[in-house]
Amino acid sequence: MSATGTAPAPPEAWTDDIATPGLLRRMAALLDRDWRTYARRTVIPRGWHVGLFPAALPQSDLRPDGYAGPGIALPDLGLPRVMLGGRRAAYAGDIPLGATVRRHTTIERVAERTGRSGRIAVVTVCSTLAVDGETVVTEHEDYVLREAATTASDAAAPAPAQAPPQAPPQTLPARIARTLTPDETLLFRFCAVTYNAHRIHYDARYATGREGYPALVVNGPLTALLALELAREAAGREPAAFGYRLMHPLFCGRPMHLKAREEVGEEPGTWRVWAEDEAGRVALEASFR
Repeated sequence: MSATGTAPAPPEAWTDDIATPGLLRRMAALLDRDWRTYARRTVIPRGWHVGLFPAALPQSDLRPDGYAGPGIALPDLGLPRVMLGGRRAAYAGDIPLGATVRRHTTIERVAERTGRSGRIAVVTVCSTLAVDGETVVTEHEDYVLREAATTASDAAAPAPAQAPPQAPPQTLPARIARTLTPDETLLFRFCAVTYNAHRIHYDARYATGREGYPALVVNGPLTALLALELAREAAGREPAAFGYRLMHPLFCGRPMHLKAREEVGEEPGTWRVWAEDEAGRVALEASFR
């Protein structure tokens, strides 16, 4: 509280970027698509805004793990590891190609707790994206801050905030499925497109030696983007909302199984999407509406 008895204003950040044809080409190439099929589009596909707003943090201000943050400084709570726990996006409109997009970001909530994997904090970041003063995307992201890893099992264990649901999706039949094995070049290109310098995605020595992972970690938003593309193809339309939770890390060089099914008894047009690792464990669970 301040001397006047009022709470300090929460931190916020404003950022501008432009939805360029170059972004469209790079995202299409990353997803192994011919960018020329998108040449006549007037808006970018929903979800491809992950390539906007690269974090222009000075090199000397990066965290030791290389991560620049989500466009706003995460609180320093003495928890050196950071991972994305999930993201929820609601689309009120589209981003026109060539438009200037303004993002407003705030820290909405910080929750600290102690679980089976030690002390953690979940930081919820809210961002709104607007074009010409009109909001087109509202996003909530949950970042999990964790203690330093002491063993490989510590690194691979899901945080309590990412506990799997009671009815794992893999017990249900999928209407559409796809398998791919992410390699170093895919991870590097996604890091390049999103300007992500988090070392667990490209520095194998750091990922295995410092953070205790068995291999390079597949970017959670990359898995989510691939899941979104699968659902978009299956549904034959753009989403009004897309949200996901990350429950287990996926690793470079190991198969990733993407699956989707249309949900019966829920809101019409709702698709359940998930990603499994090579052992069949659910690594990501998502909803496409």
